[in-house]
Amino acid sequence: MKRYANTALLYAILAMIGGVFYREFTKFNGFTGKTTMAVLHTHYFLLGMVFFLLLLLLEKHFSFTSAKTGKILVGYHIGLNLTVAMLIARGVTQVLDMAPSRAMDASISGMAGIGHIILSVCMILLLLQVKKSMPAQ
Repeated sequence: MKRYANTALLYAILAMIGGVFYREFTKFNGFTGKTTMAVLHTHYFLLGMVFFLLLLLLEKHFSFTSAKTGKILVGYHIGLNLTVAMLIARGVTQVLDMAPSRAMDASISGMAGIGHIILSVCMILLLLQVKKSMPAQ
């Protein structure tokens, strides 16, 4: 359970860093439009901090963690951080008014999609583990 709490804390710190980066990077570059970096902060808070706090509560109540959980969580971290990295990549190109090639543009979108897919699959696998550990009624 302590690992879930520490992970939630880490993602809370990353969310704050992401929010400050977004605010300061756009301000420094005189950017006032919309950018995908605006959701960086909320992705880390909700999919990082809140999700792991919920896992902590579920673990306390149902003791669902098994040997398989660690592998699923590695995938979850990869998916979340890949998604956030692509939000940053897309946001930086928007703020700096860069015109990425069609291939680069598609690569950023594709990698963000892969991150979301990995994240979704791992989230479902974790919830299935929780469900399996619940007592039958």
